[in-house]
Amino acid sequence: MDRFKLVLQYFQSNSESISNGICIILSLISVKLYTSFDFNCPCLPQYNKMYALGVMFVPPVILFFLGILVNRHTGVSMEEWVRPIGRRTKNPAVVKFLLSAVIQRSLLAPMVWILMTLLDGKCLICAFSMNVNPKYFTGIPNSTSLELMKILAKVSCKEDVVFKNSSYRKAVSRYVRCYSQAIGWSILLIFIFLGAVARIMKPCFNYPTFLQTRYWSNYLDVEQKLFDETCVLHARDFARKCVMQYFESMREDESLRLPLTYAIRPGQFQNVMEEEDDRLHGITRQDQVDQLLENWFECKPELDVTRMAYKPRVCITWEDNEGKALFSDV
Repeated sequence: MDRFKLVLQYFQSNSESISNGICIILSLISVKLYTSFDFNCPCLPQYNKMYALGVMFVPPVILFFLGILVNRHTGVSMEEWVRPIGRRTKNPAVVKFLLSAVIQRSLLAPMVWILMTLLDGKCLICAFSMNVNPKYFTGIPNSTSLELMKILAKVSCKEDVVFKNSSYRKAVSRYVRCYSQAIGWSILLIFIFLGAVARIMKPCFNYPTFLQTRYWSNYLDVEQKLFDETCVLHARDFARKCVMQYFESMREDESLRLPLTYAIRPGQFQNVMEEEDDRLHGITRQDQVDQLLENWFECKPELDVTRMAYKPRVCITWEDNEGKALFSDV
């Protein structure tokens, strides 16, 4: 149970871990779908190859696009690619890094499906049983090439009457399955070898640039996440204020005019008002919100945190008993 909690915490730690978890889930789904899939070869020369190759490659294409769809980095990378330069320059290396990570993770589930089909061998037996050389097998009836092709196309249909009291069907099946498994294990070995080489050689090729690219790719992901969270908080405050104005049951005063004899220091009153501030930061109308969001996309702020962000404050005007303004706490 503790190990399961550690694994769950790892996948909840950041977006990259979440993406890895989604890829693993899609891979497990592809394995489950293949094991529960009832493969029925049509056993017809003109349809065998089409059906078998369709089963082998159509589901991986679906899983690939599904992996791209559920990956959060897809939207982040495309938004960074299409946005105007504005105040912040665009780094093509960061976009390429994000797209490469998306494609790599999206290819995991399709590769699992293809390897499962190759190691199982049913698809290749259905697709290529009629392409084997009959002279390597004993017991095949002497027939014309067309009839022989029809017979070999039925190798996947072991219950067919043409294979009654014959052993060549199993021989052809084993022959094609051996080729299929050899291809599957070879592809798996090649991918593992390439992954190991890439892992070992990565620090040898401009590793500081790789660290910079990875840092700014993580920054874009975190910035987008924080922006979404801030938009939710701002929208909540905006909606709360609109509802309060609609019901007119609560007083909303933008400026407060107090008599001079009010027994509270201006600084203390400022602290009280800050606790009740709805933090809309001057954005109080729909056109202002639309302009703010448009400016965020077209002219993102430059990456400089040395300047302090503007913090609005309440302006208090002090009056005498006749309502004449004496001075303001500015």
